[in-house]
Amino acid sequence: MTAADTKLWHTMSFANAEKMIAWLTAVGFTEHATYRDESDPTVVVHAEWLWPGGGGIMFGSQRPDGAVDNVGRSAAYLVTDDPDAVFNRAVEAGATVEREMVDQDYGGRGGSVADPEGNHWSFGSYQPS
Repeated sequence: MTAADTKLWHTMSFANAEKMIAWLTAVGFTEHATYRDESDPTVVVHAEWLWPGGGGIMFGSQRPDGAVDNVGRSAAYLVTDDPDAVFNRAVEAGATVEREMVDQDYGGRGGSVADPEGNHWSFGSYQPS
């Protein structure tokens, strides 16, 4: 198995799931499944969202009975053929630039942002092998 064959499902928790769903959509994730609390539909109990290049993220609303409580402390690297476009969409949707887009010494092009909840997202064209 190579790194390209591996699919990663990063797991996160969000303080404001609705705001982050809008941000994830703007960046380019697509909904696979989103399960909400029947008594309070603003609470996401479990969600699975896909990244076009493979893999995705699972997330839910931060809550006392949640298994993951990492609001604002996660980091993820997303491989894409057009990192500049994804980076720009992320910033337009409310992310803060942490590292500008640059050509990397190790290959590819990349940069990083903090999402509206403070999670670190790197976007790049470099695919580890």
